[in-house]
Amino acid sequence: MNSVALPRARASGPRPWALGGLALLLLAAAIAGMASGAMPLTAAEVLGALLRWLDGRPAQGDDAVVLMLRLPRVLMAALVGASLACSGATMQGLFRNPLVEPGLVGVSAGAALGAIGMIVLGGSVVAALPAGLGSFGIAGAAFAGGLLATWLVYLCGARRPGVATLLLAGVAINAIAMAGVGMLTYLADEHQLRDLSFWTLGSLGGTNWARLAAVAPLMALPLACLPGQARALNALLLGEREASLLGFDPARLRRRLVLLVALATGAAVAMCGVIGFVGLLVPHVLRLRWGPDHRLLLPASALAGASLMIGADAVARTVVAPTELPVGVITALLGGPFFLWLLMRLRTGEAA
Repeated sequence: MNSVALPRARASGPRPWALGGLALLLLAAAIAGMASGAMPLTAAEVLGALLRWLDGRPAQGDDAVVLMLRLPRVLMAALVGASLACSGATMQGLFRNPLVEPGLVGVSAGAALGAIGMIVLGGSVVAALPAGLGSFGIAGAAFAGGLLATWLVYLCGARRPGVATLLLAGVAINAIAMAGVGMLTYLADEHQLRDLSFWTLGSLGGTNWARLAAVAPLMALPLACLPGQARALNALLLGEREASLLGFDPARLRRRLVLLVALATGAAVAMCGVIGFVGLLVPHVLRLRWGPDHRLLLPASALAGASLMIGADAVARTVVAPTELPVGVITALLGGPFFLWLLMRLRTGEAA
């Protein structure tokens, strides 16, 4: 299978103004996200609550809504969006294909299969866990399922090195995992079917400080490491032989990048379910706007993905308040039409 060649990286290097603008966008999205909800607040009330918290002053009025409910949820949305978008940019650079997303290596489908298997078949296991750890049992099964699927894809790729083998193995593992999801869905009862929608459509409901603290390091580590692989990804855009001549080991680089992507995506899916389109849309739009230089693309994707996820979650919480829509539905509704509109505006040569 041939890769779709991405344009070569420009020599202009990172653009601080672009990252600064995206950082301001993320700050504005975070404040708007904490102000939005069934009980709307003003930006001044949100900032006042945060300042009193940072100064150690007593909480006032609706401070608890901001500090105990919306702040951890906004931080979780930012981490999930940044992880998915940065992983998408990495996978697109690794496969030299702008239509690749993190789930291609099977991590999302594997995580969904692990979580749904625990919900349908592991009720006694979850019930045996200590109080407060029941939800982590399902999340842990999701994380293990995502890593297992990625490991199987990697084993296939190790026997026959090359990105085409990884790509095809990922497609096969995804198909197997989704077949397992379908079978378990058929076996689930009515109560279990409601829980399954969380993993198939995605949701940030139930986020609290404990869940955030448990998963944040698993997503923060790849987010800190992936920008350091920007020059190697730029070299891969020239081809594996050229990357080798420049001093990079393509096989070792593939292992490192797939592991980091699996860690970030598996942790995100374990806590929030399968959320599509962020890892595909964000890096693709940024690449069309600023080119494929991964020194800019990786941090820009993280910032833009975090902003998009916070915005999508705010819409999910407010559009049918006091209930919530699955956030995966919002990302698809927001991202799908925009992506099609963007592609229709481009000439064929520019879209490749």
